[in-house]
Parts: sequence; C-alpha cells; structure tokens
Amino acid sequence: MLKLRSNLNSHIIKFSIIFVSVSLELSHNFDNKNIKSSSKCNAVATILCFGALGGVATAFIATLGPMTGLRTMIITRFSSGYFGGTIYSILNIFTQLGFSTTAVILGGQTLANINLSTLPLVVGIIIIGVCCLIPCFVGYDMVHVYEHYAWIITSIIMLFLWGLGGKAGYDVNAQKSLEDTGRALSADILSFGGIVFGSFSGWAPVAADYNCRLPADTPPMHVFLLTFFGLFIPICFVEILGAALMTITDPAYIAAFADGSTGGLIAQVLSPWGHFGQFILVLLALSVIANNIPNTYSTGLSIQALGRPFAIIPRFLWVFLAFVIYTVAGVAGREHFSAILSNFLSILSYWTAFFIVIVAEEHFIFRRKNGPLGGYNLDAYDMPSKLPLGIAGILAMCFGITGAVVGMSEVWYTGPLGKMAGAAYGADLGFELAAAFSAVTYPPLRALEIRLTGR
Repeated sequence: MLKLRSNLNSHIIKFSIIFVSVSLELSHNFDNKNIKSSSKCNAVATILCFGALGGVATAFIATLGPMTGLRTMIITRFSSGYFGGTIYSILNIFTQLGFSTTAVILGGQTLANINLSTLPLVVGIIIIGVCCLIPCFVGYDMVHVYEHYAWIITSIIMLFLWGLGGKAGYDVNAQKSLEDTGRALSADILSFGGIVFGSFSGWAPVAADYNCRLPADTPPMHVFLLTFFGLFIPICFVEILGAALMTITDPAYIAAFADGSTGGLIAQVLSPWGHFGQFILVLLALSVIANNIPNTYSTGLSIQALGRPFAIIPRFLWVFLAFVIYTVAGVAGREHFSAILSNFLSILSYWTAFFIVIVAEEHFIFRRKNGPLGGYNLDAYDMPSKLPLGIAGILAMCFGITGAVVGMSEVWYTGPLGKMAGAAYGADLGFELAAAFSAVTYPPLRALEIRLTGR
C-alpha cells in the first residue's frame, strides 16, 4: 500500500508552477486568439468542469498500468497495432517535449526575475534544464522518491501566493467590462475549456508509466480515484490561483506582468517579503523540475516504444537527447512563451481526446471479460504478428484528426464547424469533435477487423 501511495503521488506534483502560467497567460492574453476576456467566475467554472472531464480521462488510462504492467504507449498497440502505437509514440514525444519546453521557459523566467539584470533568461533556462535531467539519469526509483516529497514545498508556496495575492487585492469584476455575452461568451468558454482539458488530458499519454509496477490485483477504482483527485484538486487549485492573480489591478502588478510575464508577476506578489520572498521565488522556479522529470523520463520511454532498434539503445541517452532538444527550444522560444503555451495546449487536447476514446473503447468493448477478445494477450505486446493489424485504430485516428480540423479555432486556422459554433472568431470544438468522430467510427471498424483477422 505504501508503494501504491508513493507511485500515485507522482501524479500529484505534476501540476507544479506551469499550471499557474496556464491561467495567468490565458486570462491576460485571450486576445492572442481574438477572444475577449470572460469574467473570473466563468473562468473558475470552466476550469472545474473541463478539468473534471480531463481528470476522468487521465485517471482511466492510469488504471491500465497495474492491470497490464505495460507503459502507456505500449498499451496503444492492443487497439491500433504495432504501427499505430508508433504513431502515438511520435505524438507523445512531441507532447512531452512541448510540455518540457514551456516548463523550462517558465522556470527560467522565474529565476531571471529574482534579481533583474543579474541572471540572463537564457542562463536560467539552461539551469532548469540541467536540474531536470539529473533525477532522470538516476532512474525510475529516484523519480518516485523525488516526486513523493517535492509536492509538499510547492503546495506551501502556493498557499503563500494565495495569501499575498489576497493582500494585494483580488477584484473578480476587474475585467467585467470586457466580458462577452450570449453566443460569443459560449465560444470563449468552449475555447478556454479546450485549453483546460488539454492541461489535464496531457498527462494521459504517460499516466500508466508510473504505476505499471504495482501488483496486477491493485483495485482499479483505488488507482482511478487517487489519480483523479491527485490531478483535479491541485491543478484546479493552482489554475484558479492564476486566474485570481490576474484580477489584481495595482499598477505595479500590471507592469510586472507586462515586463516579466508570469515570472515577473509572481516576483511582484512575493516582493513584500523582501529577501525571503526571493528565496521562495528560487524554490518556486526549481519546482518546475518536479513537473519536467516525468516529461523527460517519458520522452525516453516513448522513443524506445518506436521499435526494437530504438529499445536496445540505453534510455539515459534518449533522456539526454530530450534534454538537449527542449532546452534549445526553450532558449529559442523564450520571447514567445504565451503564444507557445496557448497554442500547444489547444492542439494537445485534440490528439489526446481521440487517443483516450480509442483505448477506452478497446478496453470496455473488445477486451472485456466476455467480449470478442476476452482480455489482453500481454505476451504479444512486442509481437506484431499477434497484435491487431491496427487498420481500425489508424482509420479512427484519422477520423479524429478530421474532427479536430473541422472544429478547431486557432489564430492560424478556424475549421468550418468551429466558425459556425462561435460569433466573430468561432469557437474551439476541436477536442470534442475529435473524440466524437473517433468514438463513432472505431467500434464498427474494429469489429470488422476482428471478424476478418481474429485479432
């Protein structure tokens, strides 16, 4: 039982400081997607509702870890075949590198704002990247030990931010005059909801990676509930904090955000505590490490899941390659953090939506005890001849992508259905339609595949 709590606590810390930035950046920069700001009450409701949806999806994937003893990307082979699993692995590699890039930029910003003009942002990003690499080099057990305790300090710091922000003065009606109404407000909420869903469902592709060593008889409901609440409570807590901090109307706080982005605003919130506040800022910057360790480690796992030639190369080399890529990307994109974050989280929600649906339908329809396949032949996890051909999964994936394209609403493209759903600038229905298109097409395609191939 202690091991169960230790493994599942790794989910708790995954909120880290990056989810503060989600709400800070998006609450202030809805204009990046041509969306007016909605009230903070609407923002809180959106975070809670779409967060619950994403939390349920991720928690389900987590239950498959103890049940199969396999990593998340390997599990996809039982629905989409060996080749389809490779496609998911590629998508997950980009996902984890994207998360890591935003995290090192944010951590670097925070370090750079401890004492302005002393530490360049580039150096801050590199420091955070190196610190994220070290625990991953040590190995799987070290990842769990670090994550098991790191969340305590971060949680205390978040309470400090809540209190100091309240002292500075929250004003829930600060942006009331900018709030849309009617159809435009619905579009705003749907678009923001897609981003929130992505911040939760983004952990689904790695959810089974960190509890696959649990006993196979671990109660699935136990895993589900601990994972769900381990995600939902802290992420909502911190995202709502981000939205609340954006309601402070003090000119000093507005200027701090304008000059130093998320790190600048947090530094301003902690400024009444002087040097102790700077010390807290250092700890807060280093908390990004806890967020990035799973990203970095799972990138290595996903690269190995690309196929046997990749699996024989030691994982620490892939982990090092991931570190180099996201650190260089962080340095290159350091001036465009807000745009990177908002667009990345939106697109992330699209593919995780159809990935979750396909894996869930395979599990509950075709792999159920009395279903067509009667369970998982776990010995076949690396045997293409005994795995599904994957045609049904790949086609359902393509339908999911089609749903995302016709329903999405981004600065660079708005799909026809997304345009119809909103007012002037459309509404982002990408993840909803991606999930729906895959959900409708996968069962009949998979049933036909099983009938023709028997697997």
